[in-house]
Amino acid sequence: MKSLTDHLANYAAYHRDPRNIATHLVGVPIIVVALEALLSRPALPLAGLPLTPAIVLSALVAAFYLRLDLRFGLAMTAFYALAWLAGHALAALPTPLWLACGIGLFVVGWIIQFVGHHYEGRKPAFLDDIAGLIIGPLFIVAEAAFWLGLRPMLRDDVEAIAGPTRRRTPAAA
Repeated sequence: MKSLTDHLANYAAYHRDPRNIATHLVGVPIIVVALEALLSRPALPLAGLPLTPAIVLSALVAAFYLRLDLRFGLAMTAFYALAWLAGHALAALPTPLWLACGIGLFVVGWIIQFVGHHYEGRKPAFLDDIAGLIIGPLFIVAEAAFWLGLRPMLRDDVEAIAGPTRRRTPAAA
């Protein structure tokens, strides 16, 4: 299994433009909430609790993150729990509204992502490595942690492989 540094560095190599990173900070959570909403139906009762594809997928993803790194795994579990709460609320809407919200959020999230990759001048990471779909949410949490001054050694290791975030020059603005 690849290390946390390997996963983040591979993904970061596709995301060095600060505008691309900014669009991901918005687009990725929107996509995750959309998926949680769309996968929150059907709900099968299990021990009095609703078991949905969203819960199963979130549990599997959380297990992956926890195995990769305990601290980020806990943060990602909280991230997915919040996304599940939002998605579950959307899934409680009448079917046409649930589908409109879920599909609409999914499309809007991906549009935001592709705008960022236009700035980056590079295709999304998942087109070369499907693991990018699971690493994307981890990347935004890691970037937020780095901006807060957390995990500086990990940030340095990732940047040593992927390169630093590019600074925009006035001509590139």
